[in-house]
Amino acid sequence: MSDTALRLPTLPTEDDLPCDDGEPMETLRHRLQMELLIHGLTPWARARGDCFVGGNMFLYFSSEQLRDKDFRGPDVFAVLGVSPHERKSWVVWDEEKAPDVIIELLSDSTAQTDKIEKKRIYQDRLRVAEYFWFDPWNPEDFAGFTLTDGRYRPLTPDAPGRIPSPLLNLSLRWWDGEYAGIETRWLRWADADGNILPTDTEAAQAAAQAAQAAAQAAQTEAATAKADADAARTEAHTAKSAAAASAAEAKTAQADAAATKAEAAAAEARARDAEAELERLRARLAEGKDRDG
Repeated sequence: MSDTALRLPTLPTEDDLPCDDGEPMETLRHRLQMELLIHGLTPWARARGDCFVGGNMFLYFSSEQLRDKDFRGPDVFAVLGVSPHERKSWVVWDEEKAPDVIIELLSDSTAQTDKIEKKRIYQDRLRVAEYFWFDPWNPEDFAGFTLTDGRYRPLTPDAPGRIPSPLLNLSLRWWDGEYAGIETRWLRWADADGNILPTDTEAAQAAAQAAQAAAQAAQTEAATAKADADAARTEAHTAKSAAAASAAEAKTAQADAAATKAEAAAAEARARDAEAELERLRARLAEGKDRDG
């Protein structure tokens, strides 16, 4: 028997399989919502170091799927405990693991498939631990499920528009805001406390704003310090001027006191001279009286 006859058939790898079906996303909002979920989870996954986050890419799991070509990949998915390196598609037999969390974005044309057919495949064949769906045009149509005893059980919201992901210790929640120029209600990842996980762009913008605020605060502090220094110099100059004026006044007062003292001494001298002259005149008067008598 030849080696060719003994060789076992093998399934194709990601390099052998199609990675693009040529069909665009349903709407721009669907694409942006998918990007927001992927980009919001990517920094968290990067910090873990053992998580792959993908979306709008084929998920291959069986030869039957290859033959029928009737099942496209999930809009957003995350896989734990794997290398984060880039893939063209997620091939379960190569990775030896299916995604742990999947999110499908609903539309009028896909809602029934996502809620029935894909849900059944994720539950029965791929055994995906957590499955969520969300309609970007109708945010109220939002649900989550966890695989319990082989069946999907609904995840209970822990706040309006917020459903926990126990496996990731995160949650998916509504977020009213602007993304890529569109103001609407988006679905975002959040931490266990409900705080939105920022994308890399948002984190960079927040860091830049914080740096700008710190720079402005430093500039304000420097301006205040300069104003205080200028005020201190002005006060010192004023005090020096006042001290100089006081010294001049003291010197003038001393001179005035000296002049007054000199005048007093002169007056005393004049008084003594006058008293002496008076005594002399009295003596002459007395002498005159004696001669006349």
